[in-house]
Amino acid sequence: MSDFGLHRVLEPAGSLPVTAWKLDNSPKLRQGEVKVGLHSIVFERENFYQLCSICEYDNKEVKERIIKIISERGKLHNPYTESSALFVGTILEAAPGFDLGDLKIGDCVVGLTPLAGLPTYIDKIGEIDEYYSKIECSGYVICFESSRLVKIDNPDSRATTHLARALEEEGSIYGIGREIETMGVESAAIIGSNISEAIFYAQMVKDKGKEGVLVKFIIDTAYFHGITREDLRTVFGNLVDGIYFVDLSKPVEAVEHIMSGEDGRAFDAVINLENIKGCESVAALIAKNNGLICYTSMNSRYSQGLLVVDCLKKNVTHYGLDGYSDFAYDFAVEIVNKSEPALNRLDAFYAGKKKINFKPRRYSKESTKAAAQQIDGFIYKSQVTAEMVGEILNVAQYDCNVIIQGETGVGKEKVFNLIHQNSPRRDKPCVKINCATISESLAESEFFGYEKGSFTGAQAGGKEGYFELANNGTLFLDEIGSLSLEMQAKLLRVLQENTYYRVGGTQPKHVNVRVICANNIPLKKLVEDGKFREDLYYRMNICLINVPPLRFRKDDISCLADAFLKNYSQRYGIEKSFADDAYRQLEEYHWPGNVRELENTIHRLYIAEKGRVIDGYAVDMLLNRNVMGEVTMDIRKEMAGAESIDFNQLMDEQEKKIIAYALNKKGTTRKAAEFLGIPQTTLARKKLKHNLKLEKRMPQGPMSLS
Repeated sequence: MSDFGLHRVLEPAGSLPVTAWKLDNSPKLRQGEVKVGLHSIVFERENFYQLCSICEYDNKEVKERIIKIISERGKLHNPYTESSALFVGTILEAAPGFDLGDLKIGDCVVGLTPLAGLPTYIDKIGEIDEYYSKIECSGYVICFESSRLVKIDNPDSRATTHLARALEEEGSIYGIGREIETMGVESAAIIGSNISEAIFYAQMVKDKGKEGVLVKFIIDTAYFHGITREDLRTVFGNLVDGIYFVDLSKPVEAVEHIMSGEDGRAFDAVINLENIKGCESVAALIAKNNGLICYTSMNSRYSQGLLVVDCLKKNVTHYGLDGYSDFAYDFAVEIVNKSEPALNRLDAFYAGKKKINFKPRRYSKESTKAAAQQIDGFIYKSQVTAEMVGEILNVAQYDCNVIIQGETGVGKEKVFNLIHQNSPRRDKPCVKINCATISESLAESEFFGYEKGSFTGAQAGGKEGYFELANNGTLFLDEIGSLSLEMQAKLLRVLQENTYYRVGGTQPKHVNVRVICANNIPLKKLVEDGKFREDLYYRMNICLINVPPLRFRKDDISCLADAFLKNYSQRYGIEKSFADDAYRQLEEYHWPGNVRELENTIHRLYIAEKGRVIDGYAVDMLLNRNVMGEVTMDIRKEMAGAESIDFNQLMDEQEKKIIAYALNKKGTTRKAAEFLGIPQTTLARKKLKHNLKLEKRMPQGPMSLS
């Protein structure tokens, strides 16, 4: 029996390649493997858009991001979207045990096994095709006995790209087609933004629905600015009977527009191709009672769709994703062939446009200038944080252990609060513990409690421990990395068995507790350093949320500053506000102490400013004092109690800190040099000397890709 690639899994041991965090992507083949040289990769669109959005649609950064993911994980897998990509390439080499069947060395193939489960290496990325979520690249992918390879004629043709896109959807196309045929669908709506995908599903509905089936296409106005209703009508031809441009983020308005057209009837079937907020509500509202709603995106908010349907008291069949089927491949190929005229028109349309701004407006950088959002006291405005909040709310509903990671002061406890408040345990006990404050000698009794008389000084009636206090609720362990290895072992036992003994006790205590932990140093690094138990790490690491530093989500700074200033205005009874130039100064600062430092700074500004308006000059003066204070503090620490110091080394370290501050504050070497009052050539030389780089706003998103 095939081991399905288990031999390539590096961590966690024993998991399948598709769920593993890291694979061995070394080029030397092993039994039952085949090496395929890469020509191109066709991404699942949700994956592609997420990568592009966090890179602010900078193709250079997108390429760097993809290579970074692969270099660190040994595969191409985006844990945020839980999706990947298919590949096109040439068979280079086959090891004993891999049955090529009708294939041979040198054949061009499409790989139907996603790269999320295959060792992958990319050494170069060429052109990025934004319209088809495709990249040209060189490198290789290692396939296993269970991998699916299909021979093609030309790896570089547009037809191959269309085939790969359809085969990525083969299970859903086939499964939904079967349901539509069984139900005898007479009308269908397709909600999406990817035109080629919509073509495939429209063709499928025409094939499997009743004769004369009515098909409408609904596209979000945030996508593909250069495409009009007339353009789309030309592309689709007779595949669709109507096209609606709507704002899916406003579902009621969108539905009113859709239902006002033609006959205004609800649809027998609604096929949702998107993970756009509002899709699930629109689908529920326009579906007939006893109708069908289908989801094709792995990241769809179908649970929200179920809730909306339930509130509407509709009896609707929900059809989710489909995977592999023996018949799906042939059916998908048939759909591609029948769709050829529409696909050719789409290719011609794109070819006639030098450049369409494919960036969704809702994901654009400008959208981050919208009004601040607040969920259960969690305030944000940036797209980066919005994506993290979405992941937090998703994780919250599952009763699993969670690790929250991030630098000191980023708001890890705020993240925990958001998880707990949106979890099934929100009305149950919530116990928060800072592990760094617990004495090692008292740790066991604090966590597990003790019986009366168990030790000298024990309370007469005994004492409940943290687990007992949090029973049926949630226990938050902040700075869990500070616990001793011995205490970690005892914690692991409770998590595994849900039982423990009080200190001095003989009867086991049974508990039902959700444990969420946080640490400012990545626990994986502590594992590598021998300071954290590997088995406890993997027990806790069901979900990992990385909270980006404030410098990577600068669009949040203004709304957080406003919130803090409002709080202090209410506290002290004098209302104060920021001038526009104050916001600019706040956003330019690098915030090594993150949100905690920002709040402290706003507090100091409120008290220091005698007037009602805090201007940029006041902010700049205080922040400059901050960085100078850091330097002075470092020098004092070095010199305090020292018998001797290395003067040159000490000054070198402070020079590095000052230059790093100036670069991050001003953004360019020219502006930084002007700020410091030194020639740009001098700054450039010192920047090279200290190996400093300008920080890019490239965040580690939730469920980090890094």
